[in-house]
Amino acid sequence: MTEDINARHAEKMRKIKAARDKMMETKTEEKGLIMVHTGSGKGKSSSGFGMIMRCIAHGMPCAVVQFIKGNWVTGEKMFLRDRFAEECRFFVSGEGFTWETQDRERDIAAAQNGWKIAREQILDPDIQFVLLDEINIALRYDYLDIDEVVDFLLTQKPAMTHVCLTGRNAKPELIEAADLVTEMTLIKHPFRDGIKAQKGVEM
Repeated sequence: MTEDINARHAEKMRKIKAARDKMMETKTEEKGLIMVHTGSGKGKSSSGFGMIMRCIAHGMPCAVVQFIKGNWVTGEKMFLRDRFAEECRFFVSGEGFTWETQDRERDIAAAQNGWKIAREQILDPDIQFVLLDEINIALRYDYLDIDEVVDFLLTQKPAMTHVCLTGRNAKPELIEAADLVTEMTLIKHPFRDGIKAQKGVEM
């Protein structure tokens, strides 16, 4: 009985592998991707920083431009600045969430400065991956011009440079321009039960 189950499993896996190998033969192109992580669920920035870790492991110089979060003390910022400053440039442009600053003009100025830094990093031939963390929030509130951002990504981004843009409420224009879009869906979150943001989980 066990031998029959194992034999059927082996045959099934053999067919799956053959189909997979055939499909992979057609996947030969490489390009610098425009990636968007959006949605109301947790994990958008975390996934972006996961790719930063991959870049460092592969010896790919990378950069982070963090919008909105401001002076939040986060584990990823401490980790990258303290241990991998040469491998990953880390820029913070923002003074906190909009309900904290309560100053639209300052928020706009910070976002514009962040976008200027972002363009410089994306155009730098030494940088292969750029994470634009929470830029979707700046775009949502029109601190940045969505048409300008999309046009830059489509016409000026170097062909092999990857760019990942995170934050909820990604605009349709950005989603249309992107090569890869992932939406994080909120099902449950401890914040709703009175649990505050905690080290190692949210920051």
